[in-house]
Amino acid sequence: MDTILRPLYYAVSWIIVQFHSFYSLMFDRDSGWAWGLSIVSLVVLIRICLIPLFVKQIKATRNMQALQPKMKAIQERYKSDRQRQSEEMMKLYKETGTNPLSSCLPIIAQSPFFISLYQVLNHIAQGKTVGVINQDLLNSARHAHIFGAPLSVKFMDSAHKVESLGATLTDVRVVTVIMIVLMSLSQFITQRQLMTKNVDLTVKTPFMQQQKMLMYVFPVMFAVFGINFPVGVLIYWLTTNVWTMGQQLFVIRRNPTPGSLAYKQRQERLRAKGKLKEDPAEIEAKQAAEAARAARQQPKRQTKAKRQQTGAPAGAGQPRTRASSGNGAAKQQPEDAKPEQGGSPRSAKSGQRKGQQRPQHPSSKK
Repeated sequence: MDTILRPLYYAVSWIIVQFHSFYSLMFDRDSGWAWGLSIVSLVVLIRICLIPLFVKQIKATRNMQALQPKMKAIQERYKSDRQRQSEEMMKLYKETGTNPLSSCLPIIAQSPFFISLYQVLNHIAQGKTVGVINQDLLNSARHAHIFGAPLSVKFMDSAHKVESLGATLTDVRVVTVIMIVLMSLSQFITQRQLMTKNVDLTVKTPFMQQQKMLMYVFPVMFAVFGINFPVGVLIYWLTTNVWTMGQQLFVIRRNPTPGSLAYKQRQERLRAKGKLKEDPAEIEAKQAAEAARAARQQPKRQTKAKRQQTGAPAGAGQPRTRASSGNGAAKQQPEDAKPEQGGSPRSAKSGQRKGQQRPQHPSSKK
């Protein structure tokens, strides 16, 4: 492994030495700030170079999210035939131009630099020259302290080794624990940010379950492996996690996944600023939906008492009339006409009937 990665040892050590020379103009060349900022600058330089791969990772992740329903259908259709299932999956990847490994490209590309930095710092901790770091630079890096902890020590190192570098075991463990917690917390926030804001919530897929599981697995992994990392490697990994968190926040805000919460928030911001014009088809669809909703509204059912009061036929409240036939003509009289004082309603009606003249038959005139 050392033989394969030896060129990278020289590359990583050379970059660190160049940054160290620059920061030595502002800080003591043997201080932890000069060496610590050199490691941070190395991370920034590597991550800038990995931006194109990060963009590919975003596209690949979105493509994988869009393909999840089709992938699930293939798994259900060929659940008893693993070979046919794999063939159909590969066919789907080929048709859509999706590479499942694209989402891992930044991590894969970054891992050789991480291993090389770990080996360089490990050589420094053991007092061995590596790459372009000579004996003079080796002594300077070994005794460089950041917040009281040498860059080359680990959480699990013995008190004797720590004291030989001019530090105490308590300082080393306090600094390493704080860095491990920050490293795990930044990883958790990054993954949670991805799950809660940049995932299409309208589609429930196994991919979302996997991401949710990784949200808890990755911080635990960092906490377990972190106790075996030198302080310099913890600085490297904490810096790259913070960079990833900020980079992802920028991408989610500017170019979120369609259908996600971040996408809706971005549309609302653009609409509030007047920079987003709604699609005419979308407006028409909304109007049609509102019209259909209004048409579905039924009148409220009334009780019998209310129907008798408010549901009376037209003309309610006016005196009802009664038609009496006479020679084919109808005379309208009020039905609730009051009789004269002292008389009864029946006598009043009979008096009215007596007062009416009967039509005579034409033959009776003779």
